[in-house]
Amino acid sequence: MEALILEPSLYTVKAILILDNDGDRLFAKYYDDTYPSVKEQKAFEKNIFNKTHRTDSEIALLEGLTVVYKSSIDLYFYVIGSSYENELMLMAVLNCLFDSLSQMLRKNVEKRALLENMEGLFLAVDEIVDGGVILESDPQQVVHRVALRGEDVPLTEQTVSQRTGSHTARCPLPHPSYHLSLL
Repeated sequence: MEALILEPSLYTVKAILILDNDGDRLFAKYYDDTYPSVKEQKAFEKNIFNKTHRTDSEIALLEGLTVVYKSSIDLYFYVIGSSYENELMLMAVLNCLFDSLSQMLRKNVEKRALLENMEGLFLAVDEIVDGGVILESDPQQVVHRVALRGEDVPLTEQTVSQRTGSHTARCPLPHPSYHLSLL
């Protein structure tokens, strides 16, 4: 039997998807052109959802791709790689994404909360995977970096509490031992 030798590649993730309990797209990021048009992507997403939403397993092989997935209340999370990809690496990405969102949403990982915090989702995905290359698999680091990026909001778009909070962090109140004289 001939052994298939593949060139090693850092490009491990082909797509990250989040679908609702009807199989409709809430979030999709494709890292290659396996499905170049939106029509092909949506057909692929419906196919994945139909094959996975009634099963308890965590992995599927579909259309020559490895799909790892997880569900939570009314959401389905998918990480997709090639059929030769290490399932444990894909599962590490999936768990990192889910755990990061769980921390950011205060353990309330459901559709409404996710839709209200889409900016955090976009930032988290960008911290975990860039162009199909896995950058981070530690949810604590992802949450920390997303929080740091959230502080870079322009002054005109900050709320009053955000602005006063950042002001007091930079300009602490005087120490009680300081005396102000009004001479």
